[in-house]
Amino acid sequence: MDNKTLQVVPLGGLGEIGKNMTAVRQVGGIILVDAGLAFPDEEMPGIDLVLPDFSYLREHRDELRGIVLTHGHEDHVGALPYLLREFESVPVYGTRLTLGLVRPKLAEAGIKNAKLREVEAGDTTKIGSFGAEFINVNHSIPDAVAVSLRTNAGIVVFSGDYKVDFTPIEGEPMDLNRYAALGNEGVLAYFGDSTNSERPGYVPSERIVAETFDEVFEKAEGRIIVASFASHIHRVSQVVDAAKRHNRLVGVTGRSMIRNVQIARDLGYLDLPQAMYVDQRDVNRVPDSDIVVLTTGSQGEPLAALSRIAAGTHRTIEIGEGDVVVISAHPIPGNERGVSRTINNLMKRGAEVLYTPLRAVHVSGHAAQEEQKLVLSLLKPKFLVPVHGEFRMLKHHAETARSLGIPEENIFVLENGAGVEFDAAGEARRLEPVSSGAFLVDGGGVADASEAIMRERQQLSEEGMFIVIARVDARSGELHGTPDVISRGFMDPQSQNGLVDDSVGVVTKTLQRTAKRRVTDWGELKKEIRKDLAAFLSQKTRKRPIILPLIVEV
Repeated sequence: MDNKTLQVVPLGGLGEIGKNMTAVRQVGGIILVDAGLAFPDEEMPGIDLVLPDFSYLREHRDELRGIVLTHGHEDHVGALPYLLREFESVPVYGTRLTLGLVRPKLAEAGIKNAKLREVEAGDTTKIGSFGAEFINVNHSIPDAVAVSLRTNAGIVVFSGDYKVDFTPIEGEPMDLNRYAALGNEGVLAYFGDSTNSERPGYVPSERIVAETFDEVFEKAEGRIIVASFASHIHRVSQVVDAAKRHNRLVGVTGRSMIRNVQIARDLGYLDLPQAMYVDQRDVNRVPDSDIVVLTTGSQGEPLAALSRIAAGTHRTIEIGEGDVVVISAHPIPGNERGVSRTINNLMKRGAEVLYTPLRAVHVSGHAAQEEQKLVLSLLKPKFLVPVHGEFRMLKHHAETARSLGIPEENIFVLENGAGVEFDAAGEARRLEPVSSGAFLVDGGGVADASEAIMRERQQLSEEGMFIVIARVDARSGELHGTPDVISRGFMDPQSQNGLVDDSVGVVTKTLQRTAKRRVTDWGELKKEIRKDLAAFLSQKTRKRPIILPLIVEV
């Protein structure tokens, strides 16, 4: 790498929703743009969170000069506590609300000395050998910014998440003038949000939701419960404003919702007077017609407040006839089944449930095709790298760029770990991929993603388990007594007794055969047991449970 070369390596957020993280490297160091996480899908049983693979940053540990955050959503900041466990001395740049949401996460993770640097839209600063500029954009959370980096090879712009909203409910419209100025100066590369690239036209303003909320509040005679992302401060603000207009108090439930509402109030981003605020323990003391409850669980998460309300297991809130539940979010791909289950359970309990597309209770925070065209026309980048989305979304963003005249060879549809290098001549080429898997958070611990472990957990959930306990002579390998075979999660206990007895016979024959060969290598013995018992069970049941042999020396 020479003084005029720039390398950009996406470590997450490509070909997926979430885990947004991109490393920007030149002589003089690395800047990391965002540090997000993703939530596990049904193929990851037991996993709490999914993080980007940090291996590339570990390999270049001494080069990391700063971390820049575009906004406070989990898919852009959620991995920060895990990253700072290893890079605590690296400064983190973010706007006031973004850092306000980050601080309690860091405190919870035991990180006490993080170097948090507050910035505002319009600010410029020097980070290592980079010049960084923060540009106001509209999204579903206040204080969102795009980031422009002045590098040795030219100007590169990272959109963050954005939409073009000329009537935002908070703050100023997106700073399109600054985009135009950068475009006139010359933008080398643009890394643009692709989440809504399949959607034609424009995304409606957040203010549209206010009209729907007014209709809901006007007609509802009982309690209103609104589920949203806890970090969707604009939506929370809409609910609070509707409560003011219709003389309702505001209750809050769900750990992250309670925390984020308090942070937004403390920092002045949410005007919720204490006289209107109702602690979740006191919700039942307020007449149903006088309260609206804000809750988590819009994605059908099993342990979230709304899911527990729907299942009848919430400690203080019981749903019933006359209640109106508004699910004010669109399901993230992969969460549709959980959301559907929650809606069904709420309806079974007599609640009226409102959700998209039935009612306009949610608008996206991501730009549709015409907004993407506007940004591309203003920035006029030489190169485009679509980011933030599944592969089909990246491809549609690329097609939009081609329709505006950006040459196909100047558009890079990448996968995580596959970077691009820009040189002094204004040329670009693909880099050799770097490690780009995932780290899994499992019970508080972080480990490399293991397909073998996930396969085992999936197999346990679908096929069950057989445990074989055999007492064997340590010297001769001969079997002492009858082996014990225990089945869990395999078949109905009443119908498997004969199968278990037959399995004991299979294991006995295996051990008798190995004893004749005087096998005393317990690893070899376990291998033989697994092979014979697996073949028997597959023949009898067409299932392949996990088989765990235990050898007891006597």
